[in-house]
Amino acid sequence: MKILVINCGSSSLKYQLIDSNTEEALASGICDRIGIDGELKYQPAGCEKNVTKVAIPNHEVAVKLLLEALTNEKNGVIKSLDEIQAVGHRVVHGGEKFSSSVIIDEEVLTQIEECVELAPIHNPSNIVGIKVIQNIMPGVPNVGVFDTAFHQTMPKKAYMYGLPLKYYDKYKIRRYGFHGTSHSFVSKRACEFCGLDPKNSKIIVCHLGGGASISAVLNGESIDTSMGLTPLEGMVMGTRCGNIDATIVEFLMSKENMTIEQVMDILNKKSGVLGITNGFSSDFRDLNDAAEAGDELADLAMEAFSYSAAKYIGGYIMSMHGVDAIVFTAGIGENDHIVRDKITSYFDYLGVEINPEVSKSRGKEVMLSTPDSKVKVCVIPTNEELAIARETVILVNNI
Repeated sequence: MKILVINCGSSSLKYQLIDSNTEEALASGICDRIGIDGELKYQPAGCEKNVTKVAIPNHEVAVKLLLEALTNEKNGVIKSLDEIQAVGHRVVHGGEKFSSSVIIDEEVLTQIEECVELAPIHNPSNIVGIKVIQNIMPGVPNVGVFDTAFHQTMPKKAYMYGLPLKYYDKYKIRRYGFHGTSHSFVSKRACEFCGLDPKNSKIIVCHLGGGASISAVLNGESIDTSMGLTPLEGMVMGTRCGNIDATIVEFLMSKENMTIEQVMDILNKKSGVLGITNGFSSDFRDLNDAAEAGDELADLAMEAFSYSAAKYIGGYIMSMHGVDAIVFTAGIGENDHIVRDKITSYFDYLGVEINPEVSKSRGKEVMLSTPDSKVKVCVIPTNEELAIARETVILVNNI
């Protein structure tokens, strides 16, 4: 079965065409700078990437361009759209409505639209992608896979905020968590890789990228995670502040004569390690180079990032009464050994031992800890597109 996986962002559309029998990506790419000047990146498996500058005024045009690329006579990987048997869509926020992936019908689409106020930047783009596919490929099953679904197993004590109950009752203000597709995929693969029983395991997944989140996965279920109502809560991130005293919002509005929109823009786009380095960079490659050259702010940003991650890990060890494996994934987690070393150094007291011969591994599945380590530490590259394809196949086969 050939599954098209679509991930619509506000100004981009990532995609992969996956053969579910081999679980290999036949082609992948991104439609970038939608609504600006436009760029289509398309890479068939085993071939060089094609980059085309083209006007992409909206997501409908983006979808048409990627479908044309997939069926192109020169470097397409399918002869006809009829070969695509289902489409899996990443949907960022499902609120409390969705605890698992679902076949998308009109009722489901309405419920996704009702969650727009919980994710006003992401959900509208996700909805556009769904509707465009429905129009262009009528009759082809569409599946929604939600970032928030995996974390719906959290107990109330973990997801309730210390706010008046009426705000939860009226608006469902609570912790939802994100990156759920990644946390689910990586925690399952970690059990296989580490030889753990999924039904009797204590795993902490560290999804460390520009957006970063950490989850506690007990016996295969998420029982806590660092992100909250939105992806702003949690640890220090690339440009997001993570946890701060809420009074800071009012303080900045008063002192700097800012609107709430201006303050939220700062908290989401100008804070985190970018903010700590006074706007230098949110890219950890830049920070590593600068820190090595003696830049104290770059070093401070990396320390703050690592320390905030370690605090969550420590808290989740407490919540699960122990830990079998600490797993790193996503761009920073898979590639930045300096950050990994800083984080794991906080857990020497638990008997964590890192093998120096493999600690610098980049972008591959590897056991970082020694055989004598009391806790397994490993890198598991995430593959959210494959996870979405797997969910899609299961649901479509049950239609």
